[in-house]
Amino acid sequence: MPQLGLLPRRAWATLLSQLLRPPRAVCIREAGCHGQVAEAVLTAQLKSDQEKPNFIVKIPKGTRDHSPQQIVVREKILDMVVSCFKRHGAKGLDTPAFELKEMLTEKCGENFGLIYDLKDQGGELLSLRYDLTVPFARYLAMNKLKKMKRYQVGKVWRRESPTIAQGRYREFCQCDFDIAGQFDPMIPDAECLKIICEILSGLQLGDFLIKVNDRRIIDGIFAVCGVPESKFRAICASMDKLDKMSWKDVRHEMVAKKGLAPEVADQIGDYVKCHGGISLVEQMFQDPRLSQNKQALEGLTDLKLLFEYLTLFGISEKASGEKVRTTETQVFVATPQKNFLQERLKLIAELWDSGIKAEMLYKNNPKLLTQLHYCENMGIPLVVIIGEQEQKEGVIKLRSVPSREEVAIKRENLVAEIQKRLSES
Repeated sequence: MPQLGLLPRRAWATLLSQLLRPPRAVCIREAGCHGQVAEAVLTAQLKSDQEKPNFIVKIPKGTRDHSPQQIVVREKILDMVVSCFKRHGAKGLDTPAFELKEMLTEKCGENFGLIYDLKDQGGELLSLRYDLTVPFARYLAMNKLKKMKRYQVGKVWRRESPTIAQGRYREFCQCDFDIAGQFDPMIPDAECLKIICEILSGLQLGDFLIKVNDRRIIDGIFAVCGVPESKFRAICASMDKLDKMSWKDVRHEMVAKKGLAPEVADQIGDYVKCHGGISLVEQMFQDPRLSQNKQALEGLTDLKLLFEYLTLFGISEKASGEKVRTTETQVFVATPQKNFLQERLKLIAELWDSGIKAEMLYKNNPKLLTQLHYCENMGIPLVVIIGEQEQKEGVIKLRSVPSREEVAIKRENLVAEIQKRLSES
């Protein structure tokens, strides 16, 4: 006799339902093992299904099985991740795989189409969670919690076109770490970035780049470029796709699909093409339009503070080695204002005639941010800046690119000062 007494209650029910069903025979080995019962039931089910025309045994699109070998690797990774979370004082949390649909759709914005809806169950409209942040917000609200440092590891589901080659699936695991509450600016943010660095460094994945953003800076850029306030969120959603799409395609979406004026999109593009860390923040402070926008200025101030904290945490800007300069340019001639091409031409000619290696952008009215960013990328050590104020006072502003320090030099002393600095470097 089979040792049925060893079976769990659920296996008992499965076995009895199969034994009492006349059309289908189930063979049970005398081992009494739950796994063998499950195997027998599955074998019988597949045999029946395979008799159907065109039936293929497969997993749903956008999902995957994990082999025992993959599970070993994944568990090691998750152990390292969770250990880091705990080291920083986070509490574990688990939430249901599905939530009230209204709860998810209220927070998802353009991601509404990514949600998997479930059939009506007992009068409640439910959906599978598409991230772990919305359930966390719901948990805080339900329990009237104002502060919490928590981590959560769990599966989420998104109904999007899967791109397996790029590692995008409809079902995947997320590891979340959040610090909820009101705190002094940038201290929790710096810790979150520290945690990311600890995890990625510990996994020994090689060089990595962490991108940071402040919505106030984005909104400030939109404002100075002329984006109507009613379109801020829609245009921001397009910008979020820059990791997956080229600027050309994003611009097309902004103009053709979201009704943004082409010239406004082009102005946004000037900012989008800029990349960097604290050096870029410093350059943006010099932008004549952006520095006059209250929101952008607040965001830039906080980002500068963030980079100061990151330096204290031992996190600083690095690529994969020292940049190799492709030119020997010593000085760059720049201007913060329009209609200064003639003055730049006179100034650069004076530098050339004095044997100084200099260059400038071939544009009538280049943006100062673009000019300074070019110097950073090319490793040009000095920048001379001429504008309305400098012209009025008879001086030229001399800027050190590495230190970002600026001094006003009398026009007649400029060449001598540059030559002195170059000889000392």
